[in-house]
Amino acid sequence: MENKDLIESGKAVLGIEFGSTRIKAVLINDKYEPIAGGSYTWENSLDNGIWTYPISQIHEGLQTCYADLKKDVKEKYGLTLKSFKAAGISAMMHGYLAFDKDDNLLVPFRTWRNTITAQASKELSDMFGFPVPERWSASHLYQAILNKEEHISKISKVYTLAAYIHWKLTGQKVIGVGDASGMFPVELNGSTANYKKAFCEKFDAIPAVKALGIKAEEVFPKVLLAGDQAGCLTKEGAAFLDPTGDLAEGIPFCPPEGDAGTGMAATNSVEAETGNISAGTSIFSMVVLKKDLQKCYPGIIDIVTTPDGLPVAMVHANNCTGEHNYWINLFKEVVESLGLGGKVSIGEYYDKLIMKSLEADKDCGGLLAYNYLSGETITGFTSGRPLFVRAENANFTIANFMRVQMFASLGALRAGMNILYDEEKVPVKSMTGAGGYFKTQAGLKYMAAGIKTKVSAMETAGEGGPWGMALLAAYSSEEKKEPLANFLNTKVFASCKKTTEEPAAELVESFNIWFESYMKGLAVEKAAVENL
Repeated sequence: MENKDLIESGKAVLGIEFGSTRIKAVLINDKYEPIAGGSYTWENSLDNGIWTYPISQIHEGLQTCYADLKKDVKEKYGLTLKSFKAAGISAMMHGYLAFDKDDNLLVPFRTWRNTITAQASKELSDMFGFPVPERWSASHLYQAILNKEEHISKISKVYTLAAYIHWKLTGQKVIGVGDASGMFPVELNGSTANYKKAFCEKFDAIPAVKALGIKAEEVFPKVLLAGDQAGCLTKEGAAFLDPTGDLAEGIPFCPPEGDAGTGMAATNSVEAETGNISAGTSIFSMVVLKKDLQKCYPGIIDIVTTPDGLPVAMVHANNCTGEHNYWINLFKEVVESLGLGGKVSIGEYYDKLIMKSLEADKDCGGLLAYNYLSGETITGFTSGRPLFVRAENANFTIANFMRVQMFASLGALRAGMNILYDEEKVPVKSMTGAGGYFKTQAGLKYMAAGIKTKVSAMETAGEGGPWGMALLAAYSSEEKKEPLANFLNTKVFASCKKTTEEPAAELVESFNIWFESYMKGLAVEKAAVENL
């Protein structure tokens, strides 16, 4: 009844996130708990060599997701959803949505997944002395200019997906600093943020850019910080989100954010020297920095920001659990071939086999594996070959084999983290993990050993990005503003249950022995790529 009254009085808060495979909506109460949800499943498509989502499907997905949320509210509470206290939009970061002065889309949406901007990425990174990855909006814009594409003379505005949807709903051409930091490098100036002035001047002065009259500060959306007001739902925006006409206009919106920022909010990882790790099919860590890094590490460490503008070092590896998933499916097939299947769920295979790995030898029995289903930039591979190899006298047991698979999931990440530890001397107090790798206690233990710091898993982390977006929307609606970290610590996560593992000396030693072999064995992986 408490939640029903809250929804009926328009005091619930809405967060919507456009993920790569699902659009999800989460409605939260005044205790920041999810009380209703909706979703829409989609997939990107390859159109003339470009990974994209059709603009019509973007619109359809948003409306269908919201309709699914309305349906959930109706079924749970017997209410028609009409208003909220606050709302916010987030989405997968980066990419390229270019519009002309009349707000017409010039080319199909180019997502973060496209790797067609290598020249632009290198030139901008070299020019700035700052990593500008291929997936960033600036790389896409500059590559289109280098390619002399027909549409470039008409460009008036370039958005991320979140900034575009926010504009459709509120009419405001703005963006949260975290999402903006994946478009073009940003800087914090007291209580405001903007694109780095020195870099803007360099970009604007590039002859091909100057000839078009494009200026970075004007072509990208205005940058806002978490807690800033970012406009309200317009009459047209309400009709766009909810074509039935039930939704009221005038709902305040917070700055649109990227999925990295909502992940930080959802894992309470916005303070300096804290961070989070997402470990599933791919793996990335994000460490909040006290100060900028001394050097530039293109392709290894990206720099983005928290939703309130602190610099964040992001180490992203393409491969994590994908390969050991194949092995567990193989073991399942073996059991079923023996006529013993049907009694064991796939979850039990993971639990039993991964937990068995805790019985492994310290040196993993002389086994080695690479999980490179695709290339791995951190270790210098543009293509990958999954690989398992062992010494002649190896102790080939299931415990050793499974520990090696779990370690292999962390190999590239550790190589990138070593730069933060050894080259940059970045202190890390704690990390919070989310994703399939953490479904067993062993995963938490191995992550702590692999990255040499304590790692926690929160029971709320599974709520994910849309919940994190709803938290940022709730933060923007606070009457008395306090730092975002304080808001999360004292109001959202004060009573949150979590499991924490410290780096265990024996597992740290085991990982270090294995990691030395992993780095030496990259020559074997290279030979596999070249010859298989």
